[in-house]
Amino acid sequence: MSAATTAAPRPPAASADPERPQTRRRPRGSSFWRHRTLYLMALPGIAYFLVFKYAPMGGLVIAFQDYMPFLGIGGSPWVGFDHFVRLFTEDTFSMLLRNTLVISLLLLVFAFPVPIILALLLNELRGKYFKRSVQSVIYLPHFLSWVIVASIFYVLLSTDGGSINNLIVDAGGEPVPFLTDPDWLRPLYIGQEIWKGAGWGTIVYLAAMTAVDVQLYEAAQLDGAGRLRQSWHITLPAIRPTIIVMFILAIGDFLELGFEHMFLVMNSLNREVGEIFDTYVYTAGIQNGQLSYAAAVGLFKGLVGLLLVVMANRLAKRFGEEGVY
Repeated sequence: MSAATTAAPRPPAASADPERPQTRRRPRGSSFWRHRTLYLMALPGIAYFLVFKYAPMGGLVIAFQDYMPFLGIGGSPWVGFDHFVRLFTEDTFSMLLRNTLVISLLLLVFAFPVPIILALLLNELRGKYFKRSVQSVIYLPHFLSWVIVASIFYVLLSTDGGSINNLIVDAGGEPVPFLTDPDWLRPLYIGQEIWKGAGWGTIVYLAAMTAVDVQLYEAAQLDGAGRLRQSWHITLPAIRPTIIVMFILAIGDFLELGFEHMFLVMNSLNREVGEIFDTYVYTAGIQNGQLSYAAAVGLFKGLVGLLLVVMANRLAKRFGEEGVY
């Protein structure tokens, strides 16, 4: 028997398989250089978060100190969790938590769906110029500061010469103390939030609607579906991931209502329903000079927001959605 017949067959070379092409690993820096323009565009945003969000976190250590400005962070004495114990044991904590939770829930129930509804209505407009005009009108309040918004509502709702109260008096009624009655503070706050932010919030949802396949609408029309059924069965399911992401982000701000707005609409007569953690931080830290205690309150808000985001994101993934991360 010859050696040629006894030799074992050689396995085919790896490159002989056309269905499994071998790819060479690219250097790590090649991807960065190929997308250098995108990274350059993201650089201002990254710098903003580094300077104004992450760098100030180093100052959170004063929440565990009795911070004294003339001693600095390094020389101030440590007090551990004393400020947190004080926060949870003071009588004002229950009032702050109740007011913040009630207003946050009202915002989720009434203010969160408004941009979605507005986006659905704008998506149904067929006149290009009319649609742009409506968008410009509803976007405009976003560019007004809260000082201007509060001033406009003061002129409208003041009991002393306010336009709304003048109409009520002319109709034979009594002036309504919209700005000082505690029962009116929360509706006023929610109404201003909707008026100022609803139009701007539609941008994200309108952008998501542009990715919906037009053929789905055409098929629905052939099946006899009207505009309402198309929005309910096509548009809403298509933008559902975007709605969930925005909802998770809103959950993260559950205790972060913002200082400026509430500070402008709150006064001594409605403080019992308007005092929230943000205004309390200003009162304790700036007006009373209790910087460490104010930092402890702010740290508590941040930790609760982080916990809520993680829980909401896990819940979204459990139901098959993408979530935030």
